[in-house]
Amino acid sequence: MKLEGKVVVAQGGGPTAVINQSLVGVVLESRKFPQVTKVYGAVNGVSGIINEDFLDLTQETTHNLEQVAITPSSALFSTRDKPDKAYCEEIFNVFKAHNVRYFFYIGGNDSADTVRIVNEQAESSGYEFRAIHIPKTIDNDLMINDHTPGYPSTARFVAQAFIGLNLDNRALPGVHIGVVMGRHAGFLTAAASIAQKYPDDGPHLIYLPERPFIMDHFLKDVKEVYDRYGRCIVAVSEGIQDEDGVPIVTKLVKTKKDAHGNVQLSGTGALGEILTQQIKQKLNIQRVRSDTLGYLQRSFMGCVSDVDQHEAREVGEKAAQFAIWHNIDGSITIHRTGYYSVDYQITELHKVAGKTKLMPDEFINAKGNNVTDAFKYYLQPLLGSHMPEASMLRAPRAPKILRVK
Repeated sequence: MKLEGKVVVAQGGGPTAVINQSLVGVVLESRKFPQVTKVYGAVNGVSGIINEDFLDLTQETTHNLEQVAITPSSALFSTRDKPDKAYCEEIFNVFKAHNVRYFFYIGGNDSADTVRIVNEQAESSGYEFRAIHIPKTIDNDLMINDHTPGYPSTARFVAQAFIGLNLDNRALPGVHIGVVMGRHAGFLTAAASIAQKYPDDGPHLIYLPERPFIMDHFLKDVKEVYDRYGRCIVAVSEGIQDEDGVPIVTKLVKTKKDAHGNVQLSGTGALGEILTQQIKQKLNIQRVRSDTLGYLQRSFMGCVSDVDQHEAREVGEKAAQFAIWHNIDGSITIHRTGYYSVDYQITELHKVAGKTKLMPDEFINAKGNNVTDAFKYYLQPLLGSHMPEASMLRAPRAPKILRVK
């Protein structure tokens, strides 16, 4: 059965370096089907749908779409709205009024949940309609997926940032803390491990939300590394928690909550400052610095993984094919099939929606302060081609004349 009508595509949540590849994949693939009368892009995600704020992408040139595809951040802009059932009813009413038969939402697990609710409303009312969730998140925390578009490029940025931090710290030693995004999942912080090329390279310590963060253990770890190398680099997730699951930053400073009711972790250097002061006071190390990578990670134009670009395009194309060609609803999921290849499948929405994938145990070391080689093998092919490496001088030291003992 062919459904004749319009396509609506929207982008939700935080932007990424490759989210527009998925958008363009949907648009160009949808425009090939004769039963598609128009392809609309909703401005500002689901809020654009209920406000009927659409761009008619049927009239966008292919050339400009391709230029948008290689541009980071959300071309349609985004929203932090988290629709409930009543909100989704408004979305559905707009879709019926505009004869929208295909809905594609590019986003994380909350976006998948929105697609699920809208799809259930269509089914209950007998409205012929297909809805597909297209995966996107730098946190890499979508269930079923081997990895998520947006993560590889951001991981590439994090890895390169820590390569730079390591080089700087080697020249002028001290303790340097880099705070990386990640509320519940530590995949992004773990990407800092790619900077570890030589035996004494940092980050020497990596702390993830999947393991309890105990301040005394942290200070002991830093002292051991500092005593061994005369320096220490730490990668820490913004979402590190104590044994009771309370974010460390909320225990020591006053924090705000975002639109979803989550404690605001990004956009502040509070965690880095807290850890810096603890090291100075408790370990008496004076050269201690911290950097919070913050929003720089999400849409940085100079560190895009070509693997990420290709896969982000293909999940958009596959979404259009499953919905329009095969008449199927669901969430597009990425499955690793070799070293390195992937397969795209359609997964039931309830298996992805509203759930969070965490770092598996085999990716985290026994002490919970670093990652294993298994994680590095997992990440390496995702970073793409021409990943830069740092090198050290290997020449021997010349003999001393005046300073000979």
